[in-house]
Amino acid sequence: MTFQLPDLPYSHDALADNGMSRETLEYHHDIHHKAYVDNGNKAISGTEWEGKSLEEIIKGTYDKNAVAQSGIFNNISQLWNHNQFWEMMSPGDSKMPSEVENALKESFGSVDDFKKAFAAAGAGQFGSGWAWLVKDTDGSLKVTKTENGVNPVCFGQTALLGCDVWEHSYYIDFRNKRPAYLDNFLNKLVNWENVASRM
Repeated sequence: MTFQLPDLPYSHDALADNGMSRETLEYHHDIHHKAYVDNGNKAISGTEWEGKSLEEIIKGTYDKNAVAQSGIFNNISQLWNHNQFWEMMSPGDSKMPSEVENALKESFGSVDDFKKAFAAAGAGQFGSGWAWLVKDTDGSLKVTKTENGVNPVCFGQTALLGCDVWEHSYYIDFRNKRPAYLDNFLNKLVNWENVASRM
């Protein structure tokens, strides 16, 4: 099975009014995401991982004790991360379903407290990585952060929401202002219906 670059679920300029420009999507999806697809396919070609699902490869190649992950893991994990990322955003005014709102209040005290925790995780991730809202293995909701391409699949968690805090995700629109990018993501870009569908 050869992995393919999925089409964006909206046009390249659909998020521009909400703070993510066409130029960012052209670079981030068409170049960066495509590179993970191409390099991931090359890395698994002729190996035991050829023909496996993204999740199987991620679980099988993640090394919790490694200083640096393998080329297979890095590319396949980032391919998975980006597949999720585009779906987690919406060009429209996405209203938060009551089940999401209630779950966030129960887990974090309030929606605002969740947003503060999520933004702090993303801003506090040293170097490249991701901020996540996950459903943990015990069913509880937690905010986490991961380095580079590491994601919730590695820990048996369900990713409900993820934000890419690699510089290529925000530098064109926000320069070095990662906290402003995270605030914009949480308040203008999240597809809360997608979050609900993952719960």
